[in-house]
Amino acid sequence: MLFSPIFQSTFIELQEEQPYCYDECGKSFSQEFCQKADQPIHSGEQPFCCDSCDKSFSRKHDLKRHQSIHRGERTFCCNICSKSFIQEQHLKRHQRIHSGEQPFCCDVCNKSFSRKHDLKRHQRIHRGERPFCCDICKKSFVQQQHLKTHQRIHSGEQPFCCDICKRSFIRKQDMKIHQRIHSGEQPFCCGVCNKSFIHKYDLKTHQRIHSGEQPFCCNMCNKSFTRKQDLKIHQHIHNVERPFCCDVCNKSFIRKFDLKTHQRIHSGEQPFCCEVCNKSYIRKYDLKTHQRIHSGEWPFFCTVCNKSFTQQHELKKHECIHSVEQPFCCDVCNRSYSSKSVLKRHQRIHSSESLFCCDVCNKSFSQQHHLKTHQLIHSDVCGKS
Repeated sequence: MLFSPIFQSTFIELQEEQPYCYDECGKSFSQEFCQKADQPIHSGEQPFCCDSCDKSFSRKHDLKRHQSIHRGERTFCCNICSKSFIQEQHLKRHQRIHSGEQPFCCDVCNKSFSRKHDLKRHQRIHRGERPFCCDICKKSFVQQQHLKTHQRIHSGEQPFCCDICKRSFIRKQDMKIHQRIHSGEQPFCCGVCNKSFIHKYDLKTHQRIHSGEQPFCCNMCNKSFTRKQDLKIHQHIHNVERPFCCDVCNKSFIRKFDLKTHQRIHSGEQPFCCEVCNKSYIRKYDLKTHQRIHSGEWPFFCTVCNKSFTQQHELKKHECIHSVEQPFCCDVCNRSYSSKSVLKRHQRIHSSESLFCCDVCNKSFSQQHHLKTHQLIHSDVCGKS
């Protein structure tokens, strides 16, 4: 780039006016005292000490700025939200929130930031740099704050406590999310069905119902799921791993939650009660399904004939009627069926299994509706007599 002769001469004069150069960093100064003020930065010397907290600084200017904290001085005020700051540069940085200005841009992915510090921290991701390492488990982190949060796992420290239920948390963010349970706040709303959620993650998972997205796929059978958690539970089937065992009947389960639910069969506990008819259930899901009887809600619709159902599995069973596919085949007579439940009912013919018994004449039947038809005979007899 070419400059005018006047500008070039001025620039040379400015350079000549900075005769004091520091050998350590090559930085030059116009006055000798500025050069001397810069020297403690390189030597590590911090001669200026705060008489309130004993924190020390390499420059007197930094000490004065620090002492404003103890005096409570916040002289720089935002003209938009009236928030005040100790330092002018903090105010300028804050004002970028209102202006939306993000002047610091990553040259790798073009992501921009309002603070230079945030950009430098972000760039560690591209370099694979994780300078903050846990001295207990050797796990490393991009940010020092993330390391400090992680170390609470080892120490058991949970400094953030809910003032309503006294439950404590490792992270402040987790406490704030938890407090939405008490406040009833559900800030994340589905744009399709208007259902709202406490967690952003729950909204994203829910939206997969509408999109049909199932990003978590089993590498054994290619079955896919909307949630990673569901995939992990499913994978226990292939591993034949059922670590949670009932101490009454020795039945084992993939999940601890399923074991607890099962144990209610032995204890007779039915903690989920309908507030309309007082009928109680072992599982919360069964209560919700039951409550649809009172509300008249039939949320599961067949896309072919518009018939509606209270439960999703009933809809799936119904949809087999419209499908020509009959994947469930009897291994005795090779007759095929559209649903597994119908196949099981059919197989009772071959096994001579009769589950449904008449309490009047003890005659038994393989299907419940056959028993009901039979019981009409007794009711007719009773009516004639």
